[in-house]
Amino acid sequence: MNSHVGIVGTGIYIPKERMTARQIAEATGGIWSEKAVIEKLGIKSIVVPGPEDGTQEMGVRAAKDALANTGVDPASIDLILCIGEEWKEYPLTTSGIYIQEQIGAKNAWAIDVQQRCGTTVAAMKIAKDMMLADENINTVMIVGGYRNGDFIDFKDPAVSFMYNLSAGAGALIMKRNLGKNVLLGTHIMTDGSLARDVGVEYGGTCKPITAENAHFAYKSLRVFDEKHMKERLNEVSMANWMNCINMAFKKSGVDKDKLGYLACLHFKRSMYEYMVQELGLTMEQTIYLEEFGHMGQVDQILSLHLGLKTGRIKNGTIISMIAAGIGYAWGANVIRWG
Repeated sequence: MNSHVGIVGTGIYIPKERMTARQIAEATGGIWSEKAVIEKLGIKSIVVPGPEDGTQEMGVRAAKDALANTGVDPASIDLILCIGEEWKEYPLTTSGIYIQEQIGAKNAWAIDVQQRCGTTVAAMKIAKDMMLADENINTVMIVGGYRNGDFIDFKDPAVSFMYNLSAGAGALIMKRNLGKNVLLGTHIMTDGSLARDVGVEYGGTCKPITAENAHFAYKSLRVFDEKHMKERLNEVSMANWMNCINMAFKKSGVDKDKLGYLACLHFKRSMYEYMVQELGLTMEQTIYLEEFGHMGQVDQILSLHLGLKTGRIKNGTIISMIAAGIGYAWGANVIRWG
């Protein structure tokens, strides 16, 4: 237990409004039925942000929830790694520094990090490595909000795998030599051949928003190269995920058959059930986020939070968080709880 990093606790913020599977089906104009949305895409409902649910503000609320749940003094936080998305209240503002001010973390410094839906797993590795390398960093908060679903055009069948995009925020507090809830190994892979296959088409320097395109630019999260993305992901995605899991366990010095809980992002039901089975688990050893949708990089924090709340994670449970993000990135870690 010498020179380790543990998880103190979590915080969550989830807006109240929902979009149901029936409403999603209606929004597709009949391309998808309610039954298919539930059974194939694995969505019973997604969370819809309200007018006050900006990405940064949701991050503040999750951070405050984490402080309340753990009793951590915000003045004791040395570093904030913000995992909040780029779609936020004001472009080019720094989310982590804003959250720092709002929660009173006056002794911290903050930086924003980004790997799309892989950011939490990556940020946890960064936090651990920084704490073990720098004796002046003892307590780190990982926090951020997500509402990229604002950009989804439900009448575009090419983005059906993103119909689950939801809204919310999560926070995780980590501490050096905590003595429990230890983050062990992490393994991350990225594939640059997919870097420009998916993105928001309008609003950057290549295609600025204009009066002519504004009516559809804000619904332009699209697949730029559908054929390449599908072929490449079919070729490498599951293998990369399994390699990340295997390598994370190898780095941890833990046998993979000790895995007791999977903290996983939301994706289509059949693939999720396949992965759970391949890992030798049952659906009682994970939480399928069909009532929440996909909150991007918040999913892993939410799953950990719910796993603890429901008692699926107990003292001694070996947890693996797994993630994948557009770009493309895959990641997995191992946590020994208790």
